[in-house]
This record gives sequence, structure tokens and C-alpha cells, in this order.
Amino acid sequence: MASYDTLVPDLHRRGATLSSRPRHPQPTVRRRRLGSELKRLREAAKISMDQAAERIGGDKSKISRQENGRQGVTKLEIEALLDLYRVSDSKLKTALVTLAREGRRKNWWAPFSDILDERFQEHLSIEADAGRMLLFQPLLVPGLLQTREYAEVSIRGDEDSHSDEQVESHVSVRMGRQEILQRDSPPQLVCILDEAVIRRVVGSPKVMADQLRKLIEVNNPPRLSIQIIPFSQGCHAGLDGAFSVYSYPDPMDLDVVSLGYLDGLIYLEEDGPVERYKLAFDQLRSSALPSRQSMDLIAKAARSLTS
Repeated sequence: MASYDTLVPDLHRRGATLSSRPRHPQPTVRRRRLGSELKRLREAAKISMDQAAERIGGDKSKISRQENGRQGVTKLEIEALLDLYRVSDSKLKTALVTLAREGRRKNWWAPFSDILDERFQEHLSIEADAGRMLLFQPLLVPGLLQTREYAEVSIRGDEDSHSDEQVESHVSVRMGRQEILQRDSPPQLVCILDEAVIRRVVGSPKVMADQLRKLIEVNNPPRLSIQIIPFSQGCHAGLDGAFSVYSYPDPMDLDVVSLGYLDGLIYLEEDGPVERYKLAFDQLRSSALPSRQSMDLIAKAARSLTS
């Protein structure tokens, strides 16, 4: 199963970008959260979508798009809907208006929007707002932990159809993603890697050794924890491919699981599938070496590249 750390450049190389398909606005985390809450309030008030649409001078499809997070909601529309839904909690009203405003703000990747398809921009939003990330990767070091040189090699891949300018733009985006780990209150990151990740030489031995040393440098449990599933473990719960679980500090948020496939990513938000992936991650973590032993294995792999 692919991940966006390998998938997006591959899509650009093959010309199979999502821009060739019908374009539909992708929900950001904030819009997804706002829409979910508006739907909950509407259903609690036993108001139909047609009634809600009439109140804001729209149609049923507009309410559907807003509740799915695919269309923004103005301050006036929120106030009208909350009045219809008989919501009197002033704190809740303020929180929802703030969500709507934040959903329209520009993100740090806006200067690169011309080279990033909509699904990847949605992925960046999900990643940037998370309070906790559980990452499993059996193929490559995740983008959030890559060195610039490792990122450049993985983005360029085994084809040379990317121009230097395109490669540099994608590398800049990948490096920009890592700034969330430098915040005053960074998200918790738990990363499980198959041993194949540290054994596969991406780029030159020096590039790979530098990448492995970075993993050791950034490892800082419990805020940022990296563990390795050794080959000796044999079969484990992650053999079907990479996946990520994103959790958020606001109780209004929904946990999200992202799964990669050849043409993009799919997101799971239903309680059942999300809980199954959380359980799978727990199983992977129990199969992995403890953090200290994982660092010893990574250090040994790095030394083998420079000896």
C-alpha cells in the first residue's frame, strides 16, 4: 500500500494527477469538524435538510456539502442555522463561528498549491491539525522524519522526468511539513518502522547513514517515539501496508485513518474501522523492539554503511 511520501511524486511522473478527474473541493479538518457538528445539531433538533436549506436560501445539496465539509459556511449562515436548530449555548456558537473562519484561512502550503493536488492538500490539513499521530511504514522513512537529501532521492525516484525546479518544490513542501514538530506544543508522534526501512539504501550510503542518524537524533519518547519491527519477528499486523491514525485534541473532532493506494489516499472515520486500525497499531507496537533497542539497531545499520 502506497503512502503520500512516495505516491505524490509518482503521480506527477506518470501524469496521473487528480486534476484530470472531476474536481470536488476536499474537506479540511476544520470543515469536517464543523460539518459534523452542524449535522449533529440539525438531527437533534429534528430539522430536515430541506428546512435547513430554505433557512439559508440554498438547496439540499448545499446543506449536504456543508455537513460533509466540502463547502464552507459563512458566519450569517451559521447564525441562521443555529437559530433554526434552537441552539442557545453562546460558547458553542462562538466555537463554530471560529471553526468556519479558520476553515477559510490560508495554510502554509498555499504558495505550492499549483503543484499539489487537492487530496494531498487535504492530507496536509489532516496532518497539520493533529494532536497525535500513529504512523506505520514498511517501505520508506515517513516524510515527517526525512532528511532533505533522502527526500530528494525518494521524490526523484528512479526516473529523471522531474525538472530540478519541480523536485526542489516538492522537497520544500516535505521539509515544511516537518515544522509542526518544532512547535511550542508539537503533536505526539509514534512511528513504527519495519526493519526493511532502515536496511533499504535510498540514495548513496552516506545519504542513508545520515538519514538513520537523524532518526536517532529526533527520537525522544514519549513525545516522538520511533520503534523498529525486526526481521526476526516474522509475520506481523502491518504486512498489508502502511497506514496512519490521526487524533485531535478537540472533543468535536473525529479520529481519521489514512490508507494509501495507487491513485491517492482514502480516509476512514467510522468508529469501527478506526478502532480496528488502532488495535492493529497496538499489535505492531507490541511486535516492535523497545525504543532503546530500536536505536541500537538503527545505529548498527548506520555503521554498516560507513565501515
